Amino acid sequence: MKKFQLGCQLNYTIFQPTTFLFNVQVVNNNCQNIVQEQLQLNPFFARDEYISSSEKNRFIRVNAPIGKLEISYQATVELSYYYGNYHQIYEVPLAELPLETLAYLYPSRYCQSDLLFGLAQSEFGNLNPGYSRVMMICDWIYDKVKYLFGSTNSQTSAFDTATERAGVCRDFAHLGIAFCRTLNIPARFVSAYAYNLNPPDFHACFEAYLGDRWYLFDPTKLVPLENIIKISTGRDAADVSFATLFGTVEINNQYLFVEDISDVQENKEVDESEAIAIS
Repeated sequence: MKKFQLGCQLNYTIFQPTTFLFNVQVVNNNCQNIVQEQLQLNPFFARDEYISSSEKNRFIRVNAPIGKLEISYQATVELSYYYGNYHQIYEVPLAELPLETLAYLYPSRYCQSDLLFGLAQSEFGNLNPGYSRVMMICDWIYDKVKYLFGSTNSQTSAFDTATERAGVCRDFAHLGIAFCRTLNIPARFVSAYAYNLNPPDFHACFEAYLGDRWYLFDPTKLVPLENIIKISTGRDAADVSFATLFGTVEINNQYLFVEDISDVQENKEVDESEAIAIS
């Protein structure tokens, strides 16, 4: 079991009354246990809190007047991963998929799987189905797409990334999701904190539904999978933005930190026969 202390601080200047939707709190599930957490607003404003019933995503709504706003979040989280042997993890036939996974088969705003069907079939259609095929998708993205800061924007889609062959973690995740969906593998976007990510920032990866659970994948390979602490999941980044703003606002500062405070520091690395789930 690993234990992390993490958090973020976001500072805004508000030029007109604005509604904020924040999604910075880590999810609490069977693999992630929140030991303690604290969320503060400065100045203090009343807030509404909502937890989605299926994904357990946690949203905060804040209505703020003209002026300044600082949101600060800190948490201590214990992670107990599920490890599986990828040789034994299969793709689930469409007729047998749990109904709650079907929404993650459709094209979405940033993951236009319908436009990438031909490319995905030519590159991955003849591979053995299962966990190894999703690994090959991640390897293809890592090898074919250049990780390049500033190469994309909030409008960049999976189709754009496949065409231009450059992007950041958000774009790598969208492309992995889109490729999986063309193969009838449910896939969803994951926003996260990541230990040892340099520079520190909100991270993006994805999960694919295989066997009987959601398995974690990260085509960027920037950090080990055991260093990822999940915030939320959605069809793509549009569902799980760390801050959605309805007004005229300027962000002045964004600070994140993640520290490994495990009682026993493990040097375990996941070998090629292991898969990780943190849902």
